[in-house]
Amino acid sequence: MSGRAYEPKKVSTRKGANRKQAQAHKNSFAFHANPGSKLTKKIASMPVSGLCEKCVEVIEWRKKFRKYKPLTTMKKCVHCQQKAIKEAYHVMCNKCAGEKNICAKCLESREIVPTSIKSEKEIVQEKVNLERLLSSMTERERRSYLRQMERGKKTGNPEDEEDEEDSDSDADSDADSDDDSEDEEEDSDNSNEDDEDRQVPK
Repeated sequence: MSGRAYEPKKVSTRKGANRKQAQAHKNSFAFHANPGSKLTKKIASMPVSGLCEKCVEVIEWRKKFRKYKPLTTMKKCVHCQQKAIKEAYHVMCNKCAGEKNICAKCLESREIVPTSIKSEKEIVQEKVNLERLLSSMTERERRSYLRQMERGKKTGNPEDEEDEEDSDSDADSDADSDDDSEDEEEDSDNSNEDDEDRQVPK
């Protein structure tokens, strides 16, 4: 065995290797999904339910950049072992996740974000309820209700809308009466001036 002393390996201390370089491939424009695609519309209309805030952001990102792949068949739940999962990227069915009060994707006990997108069943039910409501209204109430919906101020109470319409009509009638009174005063002033002009001095 030689008596040569151990020499530690030299490490480079150059700072050039640690510099941050710019991104090699940059996008010249942001990605936008095809607005005319039926699949894109279907994916965008799918509700996001039973997930925590972090998982909801992941799902929304996948939908935005067309990385979302819907399920073609029912998926098996990891808890009850039943094919009861209809939503993509879920590993536990909504029933089991609701009982355990956990996220259906990451299986962590976090606050569940309420769904913001209505399902097709809910949309159809709302249309049916709206048709029933409109059929029970008079023509005047129906027009007022639809006008309020267009303005984004849907109240859901046709009596209030009728009162608003009556108040508007009363205000219009008051304005018309004021205009008529002003016209009568002007006519009376003009008639007095004509009478004075017609008078002949004695």
